Amino acid sequence: MSKQVLVLNASYEPLSLVSVRRAVVLLLREKAEMLEATQQMLRSHHSAIPVPLVIRLVHYVRLPHRRVPATRSAIMLRDAYTCQYCGETPGRNNLTVDHVLPRSRGGSHDWQNLTTACKRCNQKKGSLTPEEAGMALLRKPFEPSYVALVLLSNPVAAERWEMLMGMSRNQSPRWMPEYDDALMTSF
Repeated sequence: MSKQVLVLNASYEPLSLVSVRRAVVLLLREKAEMLEATQQMLRSHHSAIPVPLVIRLVHYVRLPHRRVPATRSAIMLRDAYTCQYCGETPGRNNLTVDHVLPRSRGGSHDWQNLTTACKRCNQKKGSLTPEEAGMALLRKPFEPSYVALVLLSNPVAAERWEMLMGMSRNQSPRWMPEYDDALMTSF
């Protein structure tokens, strides 16, 4: 059974991932409709319903802009577990979070100053700026939207959303990190 269900707003905008239990409650209270389900069934004494994969809220929910804290796991998720200096993907345990402008030089601990680096590149850079170390960033750090991180955290949900929106795999959806950085904050 799938552990998470993708919840879409009435406008089909991804809102969050919820448990199957929470999704079923929304469906039974008629606050959401099922868009996609698995072959598995949830059974009670009186009825049976398929296990939901994607649900859509019946009424549009206006949410304030949700900011995501710049945590180690969120930074790595945004950067696709890739060193932003050399482009290698050595695995989560061999990656560090680097301050582009080192804290010892007044660098802040925020989305625009944090990036993923492999241990080798982080050691090479040390307490220098990338320019001083002769290292270039592959992509400038930016603050991703909440929706982008939700979809990046669950590739299955992202694929289902793309299918519902009629996107093919060769198109770049708006939430993908390879896409224009300015769009990452537009949701």
